Amino acid sequence: MSTHRLAPDLPLDLTRGAQEAILEQRASGRLSPYACPDEAIIRREVDRDDEPTVLRPAFMRDTDKIVHMPQYNRLSGKTQVFSFHANDDLTRRGLHVQLVARTARDIGHALGLNLDLIEAIALGHDIGHTPFGHAGERYLNDIFHERTGRWFMHNVQSVRVLDVLGGRNLALQTLDGVICHNGEFEQQLLETSELARFEDFDAGVERCWREGYDAVKRLRPMTLEGCVVRVADIIAYVGKDRQDAIRAGIAREDTFADGLGGAYNSWALSAFITDVVEHSIGKPRIEMSAAAFEEMRRAKRENYEKIYLSDRVEGLYAAVGELFERMYEMILSDLRAGNEQAPVFRHHIRFVDEWLAHYGRSYDWQADLDLTVIDYIQSMTDDYFIAYAQEFFPETAARFVTRDHF
Repeated sequence: MSTHRLAPDLPLDLTRGAQEAILEQRASGRLSPYACPDEAIIRREVDRDDEPTVLRPAFMRDTDKIVHMPQYNRLSGKTQVFSFHANDDLTRRGLHVQLVARTARDIGHALGLNLDLIEAIALGHDIGHTPFGHAGERYLNDIFHERTGRWFMHNVQSVRVLDVLGGRNLALQTLDGVICHNGEFEQQLLETSELARFEDFDAGVERCWREGYDAVKRLRPMTLEGCVVRVADIIAYVGKDRQDAIRAGIAREDTFADGLGGAYNSWALSAFITDVVEHSIGKPRIEMSAAAFEEMRRAKRENYEKIYLSDRVEGLYAAVGELFERMYEMILSDLRAGNEQAPVFRHHIRFVDEWLAHYGRSYDWQADLDLTVIDYIQSMTDDYFIAYAQEFFPETAARFVTRDHF
């Protein structure tokens, strides 16, 4: 592996002491005393169908529930960072959540944590994301906030999708890990909260809608498993996004100051996972060394400067920015008019209602029309969003780059 110019001394292997502690933990056949055991699971409703079995332990059921939701399936059609590129090797949101799950499981396995809970949180953490990645999230938030004074954030919407629109009776620990995952707020030390009741969790969700980032940045996961997913989210994307930027022609191998180019992804996975495990083994918290944490922050800043906020990337999304607002107004108008032939009724409301009917629930879309608009637009894949725009705003068709592999 090439040498990192700016962090040549960060180790890529565990010390002997950490290795021995991990082997001793595994030999015990038990989870770490700081792990969340299956018997601690908390659900909103007592349901015989959710009872754990030998084949399907408590939190494994949550993973099954999530991956079988149609909203999970749509993640494969949502941008991670780069839209409008004819390159099927660029990361989509569906791959990203799997990479986070893999990274988090590696850390959790070494620390003796509950891998089923880690997987459920990781696979569900971005299910509330918009089309067109964080650019789409920003556009939708700006409109929603201006109209209602509330804030749209994908981690909070992920909880709504899993808990309300999906109706799947997921565990408190899973939902808490999802809302707390936000990888935009990196921390060197992650400690757990005292959350233990759905009443307190629901109050926290409402604060996030009302207060936005001021509330989100104060969130702390209730489990170490949630803490692991939070740090794994950054580890999984900070290097992978660089590989995608190079594939998309946004950056070159020599663009980045560390000198690793696309190989930074492999280096980051080795160095950061090693560091987290080394400094967290046997502790009731998840921690990084000062050197590793500063390197993660540096790499993320460089990604923003040279990838996410570059003119070449921001320019790609200029075509869709205004359309979020036009689409929002059209959908809201259709809801107010009760136009049942409109796509929001045919493709969204009826779809969600039919899904929830299996669980004895219904979609209360009339209670908050602005939130229903949010639910619909957020659920769209990139291609669906473009198809909607071309159907109802045909004069905008030329804005979209035709995907041509040849």
